[in-house]
Amino acid sequence: MTGIDMSPLGLFMAAGPVGKGVMAGLVVVSIWTWVVVVEVWLGTRALRRAVARGAEAPLLAPLTVTGRSEADLVIEAESPAERRGRIGEAMMREAQSLVATVERGLPTLAMIASAAPFVGLFGTVWGIMSSFMGIAAAQDTSLAVVAPGIAEALAATAVGLAAAIPASLGYNRLAASLGRVGQGLHHLVEREAAAFSLTAFTTRKLSGDRP
Repeated sequence: MTGIDMSPLGLFMAAGPVGKGVMAGLVVVSIWTWVVVVEVWLGTRALRRAVARGAEAPLLAPLTVTGRSEADLVIEAESPAERRGRIGEAMMREAQSLVATVERGLPTLAMIASAAPFVGLFGTVWGIMSSFMGIAAAQDTSLAVVAPGIAEALAATAVGLAAAIPASLGYNRLAASLGRVGQGLHHLVEREAAAFSLTAFTTRKLSGDRP
């Protein structure tokens, strides 16, 4: 028996300064990952509910304001199709801004998913190096000599994966969900742009203006 505490706290306390730094940094990154996942998930859910509710949803108010403003703009010799396209483009820019606000945490998740395993691998290599240095210093290859370094290496690997796996899964699931919401938002913009264009056309016809 080596007397090594194999609990997460015990492995952390038994690690050297470099190993402690790696593991502490990865724990912070893991917590940050969950904060970002929850934030993006809440934003995605709110946007999905707004799209399901329609243009009257408060979250989509910027789209409605933009569409109405573009519909009220009179451009000489503009055809109904051109008006509809102009309104749709303006509303789509607002829609893209909404989506960008929700998905701003996704690059962070992608970075964590790609970098955390390598940071953990650095801790792993350092722990193995510590084991070899312990063997050289003690001139002994017994488990009592190599176990602390190996335990530190494995702990760094585990913490790195604990940060990378949720980040990777969260990124993939949230990106797919945002893609579906974005598609629904695109269809909503098309419908509302056509409605605004038709309303503007009808109003100008009734008032005797050019279409």
